[in-house]
Amino acid sequence: MTAVDERPAPPAEAARRRPNRLLALLRNSWRQLTSMRTALVLLFLLAVAAIPGSVLPQRGVNPEDVRDYFTAYPDLAPVLDRIGAFEAFGSVWFSAIYVLLFTSLIGCITPRLRDHVRALRSKPPAAPKRLDRLPQHVVLPAPEGGATTIAAALRQRRWRVVVRGDEVSAEKGYLKETGNLLFHSSMVVVLVGVALGSWYGWSGNKLLVAGEDNAFCNTRQQYAESKLGPRVGSADLPRFCVRLDDFEARFLESGQPEHFNAKVTVDEAGGERRQANFSVNSPLRLDGANVYLLGHGYAPVIRYTDRFGNSQTSAVPFLTTGDVGLTSEGLAAFPDINVDPVTGSRDPDLQMAFSGLYLPTAPAAAPFARSEYPTERNPALNLVAYRGNLGMDAGIPGSIYKLDQRQVSAGKVKEVGTKLLRKGETWKLDDGTTVEFLRTEPYITLSVRYDPGATLLLVSSAVLLVGLMGSLFGRRRRVFFRVLPADPAGGSPTSGSSLVEAGGLPRTDHPGFADEFAQLVAAIGGDGRPDEEAGVDRDGGDRAGAREGAE
Repeated sequence: MTAVDERPAPPAEAARRRPNRLLALLRNSWRQLTSMRTALVLLFLLAVAAIPGSVLPQRGVNPEDVRDYFTAYPDLAPVLDRIGAFEAFGSVWFSAIYVLLFTSLIGCITPRLRDHVRALRSKPPAAPKRLDRLPQHVVLPAPEGGATTIAAALRQRRWRVVVRGDEVSAEKGYLKETGNLLFHSSMVVVLVGVALGSWYGWSGNKLLVAGEDNAFCNTRQQYAESKLGPRVGSADLPRFCVRLDDFEARFLESGQPEHFNAKVTVDEAGGERRQANFSVNSPLRLDGANVYLLGHGYAPVIRYTDRFGNSQTSAVPFLTTGDVGLTSEGLAAFPDINVDPVTGSRDPDLQMAFSGLYLPTAPAAAPFARSEYPTERNPALNLVAYRGNLGMDAGIPGSIYKLDQRQVSAGKVKEVGTKLLRKGETWKLDDGTTVEFLRTEPYITLSVRYDPGATLLLVSSAVLLVGLMGSLFGRRRRVFFRVLPADPAGGSPTSGSSLVEAGGLPRTDHPGFADEFAQLVAAIGGDGRPDEEAGVDRDGGDRAGAREGAE
């Protein structure tokens, strides 16, 4: 028995083995990462990782909802916040999956693309020695011209053909692999487009009331909600201002919208002031941003005159409640009224606020709770007056569309009356002050967006669909023809004439290949029937034994 040397390897040899093992580990890991199976798994994980961003509120979209979620779920919300659930699309785990998928697709596509280009440049392979072993096989009389005629017929039907003496090889169906590569390459470009939009894109929402005093300029402070990409700063926003001059809305008798059109004045940096129109499906395109029309409503103009005879006017937009008639509700607050002209002092307990319900088309009789039509056929404003300390001096953030109910519950704000006003009517309150419903101004809600990857996404998505169609309907297949020498023996219908042995096989699953092969053979000069049905054996002779007689 031979003794086994169990002595440890020399230090130098062990040092050489460690880099080899490390390289093998890296090579195997790279192969596993760049496999199509891994790419599909990562794509599925990316879809799963996007679920929290769709289910849970996101700070970049609606921070108010995130605060409400913390209030509603004080124990669960901090845990979700630690794992980045409220910033799902910018979290570490989502970015890791995104980068791995990007790397996997590139590593998977690159060698396949190289092999496909090599296959496109190469010639169809030579015919196998035994054509009778192919899935499709026939023997037919040779056409006049032999291999040259066969090659011409194949080229006419867009086959890639090569002639080698008496043999013809043809191949078709590269569209499948081309479409497959286009599909996966387009997925990579889609990821690039999404990344560009996420890094360098920005967006903001704005409610714009008609009138020269309500012009909107593109600064972050003027947006109700805004989101800037990590590569975008407030100073990078393009400079432009937009003023709403008029808004036209048409509705069907059922109340369904028919036509919207906003007329605005645009003042861009480095350009002249100009007039422009845009609608829901036709955004306003500016240099560096697009302005989209999302919705519209009414802003009642209310004038309040205090006990000292000083007047203030408020044009606060009322938000629609979601019904077909555009019933709207809002708040007109006057915190800076009742200032004593002698002392200059202001009593905070004499602040006024009017919570209202605006009906573009009020019903003919009570209750006045819902509008019957979205345009102003019978406008009415149902007001509830409140007097007291509105709580605005404390600096606590609050909604400008609703009264702070905490002040009402604490008894600091009290209701002093209700009144239904028509346009031009005045309501005199118990302390001698008056409130007048002057008119309404239209307002629109806008989404201002810039996405540098939008064009790239559109083009890549179109190419992706084209590639998908090619990969689904493309079928790669090969056919071979071999011109056999003439049989000098008599005794068969094919004696003394040349024969052609034909064979074909699909490279992928192709149920219709048998019919296509039969049509191709028939076009070249045969009847398209297999050799058994045509009375020809698999060696090119007939069943009566023409070959045996010749021998």
